[in-house]
Amino acid sequence: MRIVFCGVGALGSTAAVSCRNLDATPRFVDFDRVESKNVLAQAFVKQSIGKNKAEALKLQFSNFYGLKAEAMGVRLAEQNAAAVLSDADLIVDCFDNAKGRRLVSAFAREHERPLVHAALSADGTFGLVRWEERFSADEEDAEGQATCEGGEHLPMIALVSATLARTIQDFVKTGQKADYLVSLNGVRTT
Repeated sequence: MRIVFCGVGALGSTAAVSCRNLDATPRFVDFDRVESKNVLAQAFVKQSIGKNKAEALKLQFSNFYGLKAEAMGVRLAEQNAAAVLSDADLIVDCFDNAKGRRLVSAFAREHERPLVHAALSADGTFGLVRWEERFSADEEDAEGQATCEGGEHLPMIALVSATLARTIQDFVKTGQKADYLVSLNGVRTT
C-alpha cells in the first residue's frame, strides 16, 4: 500500500510520524524548505533546517526508524499530479491552501482514489478530518496566509494530527471512513 501525504508541514509531518507502524510505503510531497520556526510546530529536527521538507522527513524515517519512504520535493500542479498521485492507494491532504486542496480533490475524484483531508483553523481553535465525499475547501483569508508556523497551536496540531493518523490507520486496516471535528471540547464524529 502507498500512502501519499500532500503537504508535510505541521499536520502532515506529525500524522506521518504517527503512521510509521503501518505496513505501507509513505510518499511525502512538499516543495517547501524547513525553516527554524518550523521545528517548533512540525515533526522536523534542527538538522533538517534548509532541506526540502519531503526529503527531510524521508531522511528522518530512515535514520530514526529504519523505514523506507519516498519524497517528492515538488509543488503539486496539474502538470505533475498524475506522476505524483497515480499509484496512491490513499491520498492524505494536509495542504494549507484551497488551490492545492481543490487540485488533489479533482484528481482523486477523476481517478477514484480515496482521499482524506485534514485542516486546522487559522486561529487554532478547531480542526477537522474529513473524507473527500463530504469535504469542501475553504478559501484562506489572505493568499499565503501562514498557519501553524511558530508552535502557538501545538496542542491542537497534536490533536488533529493524532485524529488524522487514527483515521488513516482505520482505513488501512478496515476500510472505515469516519469524519471528525476536533476542538478543545474533544473529538467527535460528524
